[in-house]
Amino acid sequence: MFDIKEQLKKLPASPGVYLMKNESGEIIYVGKAISLKNRVRQYFQSLKHQAAKVRAMVENITEFEYILTDSEVEALILEANLIKKYQPKYNVLLRDDKQYPYIKVALKEKFPRVFKTRSVVKDESRYFGPFINVGAVNHTVEMLKKFYAVRTCNKKIGNKKDRPCLNFHIGKCLGPCSGDIEHEKYMKMIDEILLFLSGKHEDLVKKIEEKMKEAAKNMEFEKAAIYRDQINAIHSLMEKQKIIASSDIDQDLIAMARGVEDVCVMVFFVRGGKLIGRENYMIRASDDDTRAEIVSAFIKQFYAEAALVPKEILIQEEVDDTDLIEQWLTDKRGSKVRVKIPQRGEKKDLLALVHKNAVEVLEQFREKLIRDRQKSEGAIKELGTCLELSKVPFRIESFDISNTQGIDSVASMVVFENGKPKYSDYRRFKIKTIEGSNDYGSMQEVIYRRFKRGLEEQESLIEKGILQEEGKFSKLPDLLLIDGGVGHVNAVLDVLSALNVQIPTAGMVKDDRHRTKDLLYNGKNINIQKNTNIFQFIGRVQEETHRFAITYHKSLRGKTMVQSVLEEIAGIGEKRRIALLKHFESIEKIKKASVEELSVVDGMNMRAAKAVKDHFLKKQGKIEEEEGKV
Repeated sequence: MFDIKEQLKKLPASPGVYLMKNESGEIIYVGKAISLKNRVRQYFQSLKHQAAKVRAMVENITEFEYILTDSEVEALILEANLIKKYQPKYNVLLRDDKQYPYIKVALKEKFPRVFKTRSVVKDESRYFGPFINVGAVNHTVEMLKKFYAVRTCNKKIGNKKDRPCLNFHIGKCLGPCSGDIEHEKYMKMIDEILLFLSGKHEDLVKKIEEKMKEAAKNMEFEKAAIYRDQINAIHSLMEKQKIIASSDIDQDLIAMARGVEDVCVMVFFVRGGKLIGRENYMIRASDDDTRAEIVSAFIKQFYAEAALVPKEILIQEEVDDTDLIEQWLTDKRGSKVRVKIPQRGEKKDLLALVHKNAVEVLEQFREKLIRDRQKSEGAIKELGTCLELSKVPFRIESFDISNTQGIDSVASMVVFENGKPKYSDYRRFKIKTIEGSNDYGSMQEVIYRRFKRGLEEQESLIEKGILQEEGKFSKLPDLLLIDGGVGHVNAVLDVLSALNVQIPTAGMVKDDRHRTKDLLYNGKNINIQKNTNIFQFIGRVQEETHRFAITYHKSLRGKTMVQSVLEEIAGIGEKRRIALLKHFESIEKIKKASVEELSVVDGMNMRAAKAVKDHFLKKQGKIEEEEGKV
C-alpha cells in the first residue's frame, strides 16, 4: 500500500518531474519542480485555498512517483515529453494528439530526398513544420519536385552505378544512382531548396536569375526557360505572403482566445519580415487555468516537437519560467532565443492581429461544434424513437468480425457517446476459442468476454465502494449495434440472455452497396430513409466499426505473412529478414526489387539476393520467363 505521508518525507530537494496517479495506476498529472520536496508537498497541504481543479485532482491521487534530473531545464524538457506521451487528465493539453506533417530534407543521405513525414528524429536532416494543412505540404513538395528533379526512391546509393528508373527517363530525377549527376551539383540544388523552405526567397531568386542569365548567354534557351518558370513560381508565392514586419528577424507570434469551453492558440510564422504561414491549435484547459499557464504549457508542448525554433517569440502575457524557456530554446536552436512581450509599436500591433485571428477561428470552431452536436444529438434521438426505446441511447457500442478465410479472426468494439465516437473506449479482440470462418461463434465469444468482464468490474467497484470510478468495461451501453443480420443478432441475444443482461440489440442490414438500409430489431426490419440524420449516423457507426476491425486484422495478417513468406526462403535468416524489411519497408517492395537492389542490403550478397528473387518469381509462376532478365 502506497503511504503518501510517508513518501512525502522521502522526497529529495532536487530538480525533477513528478507523476500523479489515481487508483487504477493512470497518470493524471505531470509537473516539474526545481525542488521536488517543496513542490509536491504543496499539493497535500490545506486544500481550502486551492483551485477547484487542484482539489479535484488531489482527491484522485493515490500515489505518485518522480524522476530526478540534473537541472530544471532537463526537467522542463522531460515534463513536455511525458505530457505528450500520457496526455494526463489535469494537464493543459493540445487538443489534437495526431502527428502533424513536416517537410524533411534528408541531409544524412549522400543524395538527399525531400518528402513529407510525420515523425521527427534526431539526425542530420532538416525539418520544416509542423503544418496543419496537409494539402499545402503536399503542394509544396510537388512544386519542389517539379522544379528540382531530386530523387524520390529510398535506394541506398553508393559508389557502384545502377540502372536508372523510369523517373530518370521522363526527366523527374537526375539519376544519382547511375552517376548522371555530380554530388556537388546535386547538393547545390538541395541548398536552393533549403533557402526556399527557410523563407529566404529573395536570395533564391537572385541565384536562379544568375543561372538563367548564364544559360541565355550560352544559348541554352530551354534551360533558361525552366529557370524563368522557377522564378515566376517563387514570385507568385511571394505575392501571397504579406509583408508584416520591417525587421528581417525570424519570429513566431503567439496569441490566444478563450471561450466558455474552448481555447484557441494562434501562431503566425514570420520569416524575413514576411508572413509565410499561420496555424491554429485547440487547447484542452479547465476554468482554473490562467491565460499565462495555458500559453506557457503551449510553448513547452509546441516547441518540444517543432523542427525550427525562431530567433524571437512574441507573446501577449507574462508566463512563468520565461528565463528557463529561453535557455531551453536557445540550446535547441543553437543560438540566442528571446521570448518577448511587446509593450508598444509595430510588434504589439502584429500580436493584436494574431489575437483577432484567434478569436475568429474560435468562433468558427464553436459554431461548428454546435452544428455537429445538434446533428449528433438529433440522430440518436431519432434512433431512440425509431426503435421505440425507453430512453435516448446515450452510449452505443458496435461490433464487427474480420478475418481472411477464417485466419487471424479479430473483432472490433467501437463506442459512440451522445452521437460522437469515444476513441478511448474502443477495444479490439483476437478470437481465441473459435477456429475457421465462423462469424456467429466469433461474435458470441467477443460479446461474452466483453460483458462478462464488465459485470465482474462492476462487482469489484461495488465491493470497494468506489462507484464513481469506471473500469475498462464496467460502463454498459444503452444500445448494441451489430454488423450483420438475423443470425448475428440472435447469436448476441443468446449470450446476453445467458449472462442475464438486458440491452437493446439491433443488426445493421446492408444493401448491395454495403450501406445500412435497415435495422433489424425485435424480429422486424426497420427501413432507414436515405439522406436523414439517422441514416448518416448509422452509416458512420458501421464504417467506423468495419474500419477498426479491418485495421487490426491487417496488422495481424501482415505480421503473419511477413514471417511466413520470408522464412520460406533458403539462406534468409532472421538478420537478413530484418535487414530486408528495414530497407524496403514492405514485402511488395522486396518482390519488385532487382537482384542488384537486393544485394546491396546489409548482410546480403548476390547469392542470397538471387534466392529471394527466384523465390518470388516461382511464386508467380514466371521463373522461366524472367530468367534472362535477372
